[in-house]
Amino acid sequence: MMDAKTAVELAKIYIQDLFADEQITDLGLDETEYDQASKTWIITIGFSRPWNTPRTRAQEILENLGAASGLRRSYRAITISDDGQIISMKRRSRETAD
Repeated sequence: MMDAKTAVELAKIYIQDLFADEQITDLGLDETEYDQASKTWIITIGFSRPWNTPRTRAQEILENLGAASGLRRSYRAITISDDGQIISMKRRSRETAD
C-alpha cells in the first residue's frame, strides 16, 4: 500500500504538470483520505492562479510579513490508486474542502 506522503507528492506533481501553462502559485496540501474499499487515495490540493486576485506590490510585502492573503484558492481532489495511477481529478469548492 502506498503511504500518504507518496500520494501527496504524486498529486502535487500531477497538478503542477497539468496546470503548468497557467502559472499557478501557492500549491499546498489541504486534505488526505484513504478509501479502504476502493484502495485509493483522495488528495485535495489547493493553489492560486494569477488572474484570480490581482495583487499590488504592497499587498505582496504585507503577505510576506504574515498578513492574511487576499488570493482566492482553487481546490482539486486527485484520486490515486495504490499502484500510483492517477484515476481522476475533481473540482472541490472551498466549502467542501474546509
